[in-house]
Amino acid sequence: MNSVVKMIRREWLDWPFFEPRHLAIGEALDRFVQSGALDKIDHNDVDGACRKLVRAMGAAGLLDCAVAAPDGDATSIDSRSICLSRESLAYADGLADFAFAMQGLGSGAIALGGSAELRKAVLPKVRSGEWLAAFALSEKEAGSDVAAMSCTARVDGDNYVIDGEKTWISNGGIADVYTLFARTGEAPGARGISAFVVFPDDPGFSIAERIDVIAPHPLATLRFTNCRIPASRGLGAPGGGFKLAMQTLDIFRASVAAAALGFARRALDEALSHARSRNMFGATLGDLQLTQAALGDMATDTDAAALLTYRAAWRRDVQKLPTTREAAMAKLTATETAQRVIDRAVQMFGGRGVRKGEVVESLYREIRALRIYEGATEVQKLIVARELLKPR
Repeated sequence: MNSVVKMIRREWLDWPFFEPRHLAIGEALDRFVQSGALDKIDHNDVDGACRKLVRAMGAAGLLDCAVAAPDGDATSIDSRSICLSRESLAYADGLADFAFAMQGLGSGAIALGGSAELRKAVLPKVRSGEWLAAFALSEKEAGSDVAAMSCTARVDGDNYVIDGEKTWISNGGIADVYTLFARTGEAPGARGISAFVVFPDDPGFSIAERIDVIAPHPLATLRFTNCRIPASRGLGAPGGGFKLAMQTLDIFRASVAAAALGFARRALDEALSHARSRNMFGATLGDLQLTQAALGDMATDTDAAALLTYRAAWRRDVQKLPTTREAAMAKLTATETAQRVIDRAVQMFGGRGVRKGEVVESLYREIRALRIYEGATEVQKLIVARELLKPR
């Protein structure tokens, strides 16, 4: 997607959701893109590309807003900064956005529930880009319904013994540290899940399968067979893993919408450039009223999604209020909007739009997964409805 790396225009930074420090973050992101770090990435080597991207972002200090310092407070992570970073990175390169997001998501529960020793051992290496992090929550029969997970961890003296599988795990197979959620049985359902730190060299841990998807990202199925880890690697209280997972996702969920916005804005800019230069019927493609109508819809829908996205992040950061409904609305709207905007851009490009290597073709593959992970569109609708139906 980054064959000709572009920088996103951020006219919306003057919206009342933002502060001067967010402008500084935007400038740092621009410097990172201008540095040529993305030009050096070989997307045919996804594993190597992710490692290089994470190291480069760590060296540039970009991971500081997503990964808590070992002596910091993870709940103070600024959602607007994460959203701004993901929107900008997704605009430039989908894999860069993925690599950035996973460092925060994979380390969030460690920052929230880890001991001082664990925090000091793990967080600086994730924050600097030396280590890649992963968030191992999903299972074959426990995706949207997390409480249905069957991977278990039983106490054995001063250890936990883990058995089961996790699948669709981002950074699976290349991560240096995994945040794992497993059933420990303190209570039925979600109240009987605990969280742990697992390292790839722990005995009994293996990669059962690497998973290829339409927009190449490192994904895997993890297998645990009598995997023994010290009890000191537990995160938070036994049975409190589901709460830790939800706290982590609450910090980062709105940023999925922001990534979708980055894809949508890139598609819109590519469409505008094409419409201005493509000659057709004695004029340009942009002179045609059908094209103008499509561009008008694309721009309006994208800004509407952006308002929902940054409202959710601002509500969490500034108002310190729950954002369950607002983040679900943002994620639902932004991902569905981006799908429509990118599809229209592909249509405008005609045959070029489906040619491998074209930016809009890459965007078409990138956006599809965002409508599924971290809560599919259908799940977001249920969340919004249930929040509306709660007694007031």
